[in-house]
Amino acid sequence: MGNNHLPYTLKELVLYFLKLGTWGFGGPVALAGYMHRDLVERRQWISEEDYREGLALAQLAPGPLAAQLGIYIGYVHYRVLGATLAGLAFVLPSFFMVLALGAAYVHWGGIPWMQAIFYGVGAAVIGIITVSAYKLTRKSIGSNPWLIGIYLLSAVYTVWFETESVWLFLGAGTLYWLVKAPPRNISFSGSKSGITKSVLFPAVWQAATQAPAGSLWQMFLYFTKAGAFVFGSGLAIVPFLYGGVVKEFGWLNEQQFMDSVAVAMITPGPVVITVGFIGFLVLGFPGACVAAFATFFPCYLFTVLPAPYFRKYGKHPGIKAFVDGVTAAAIGAISGAVIVLGRRSLTDLYTAGIALVTVLALLKLKKMPEPLIILIAAVAGLLLRAFMN
Repeated sequence: MGNNHLPYTLKELVLYFLKLGTWGFGGPVALAGYMHRDLVERRQWISEEDYREGLALAQLAPGPLAAQLGIYIGYVHYRVLGATLAGLAFVLPSFFMVLALGAAYVHWGGIPWMQAIFYGVGAAVIGIITVSAYKLTRKSIGSNPWLIGIYLLSAVYTVWFETESVWLFLGAGTLYWLVKAPPRNISFSGSKSGITKSVLFPAVWQAATQAPAGSLWQMFLYFTKAGAFVFGSGLAIVPFLYGGVVKEFGWLNEQQFMDSVAVAMITPGPVVITVGFIGFLVLGFPGACVAAFATFFPCYLFTVLPAPYFRKYGKHPGIKAFVDGVTAAAIGAISGAVIVLGRRSLTDLYTAGIALVTVLALLKLKKMPEPLIILIAAVAGLLLRAFMN
């Protein structure tokens, strides 16, 4: 394959993503930060430029950000096989975990202990993603006034509206492209995402609403739509899922849905894996498999199909400027997401204290492993809840 000169083998990359999928807590923001720290800074398997291209593509395409970034990193040196194996290695550990938790949830009817654990873990996660966002910001934004402006605008937008906008990412990329490398004789006619949305969206939506209620086919269509049309980080899918799973189809009640989100937060890997838990509650093991496959397959296609063009033309000054603009907006959105999530997870002095201790531990004790922090926070959550009750 001519890859003998690479600093790592495909097996090593797959093992890395298996470990990240097993121990990578904190949602998309933290996972993107871990990949940068481990693969760009420490091991130097992936160049800064390749990482940025992957982050920009993951932000522009719909679906879960961390999974797409992992798939793109797999593609960088090992093409489609690498992308496929990296994606599977990243998603499968947390999928098996939510299956086990789903079985326990159904058997024991509810999960108060899980919410107690999340009380501590959620606070520690805020600390972890705060440090990730801080490092990404310091490394990627620098002192460029345009990038700082884009970063701040994106952060404020994310905090204000509690969501991310693909139009903001596109606008940021286009603005910085026009500033840094104004085009000559280049015209972009017809937005692909606009065509996709206008043609595919009504068709898939109509098929999902007309399929037999509670059937695997209805579930497949609904979760395909969720994977193909929700932009932003994995957390962006939560309000979308609530609208369909609770409000429209009535598959779960409010408490079951909130428990599903808690499961996503206390399990490692991509937050979107909550779809496996939801699928299990509705239609058992087949439901879990269908929901997870339908959600992740579109994001796999949206990463692998454009990847060769992204890599081929990514060095073009105009495209590089576009990617830099999108990256600045993406990191702004990540920083804004820290505040949005912090408001939900840091509900009292105890949780604020756990988050602060986590930040200090990560900044002062450079070798402190995240799984240990998560474990300590989980025990703290259980003890605090028992003490408060």
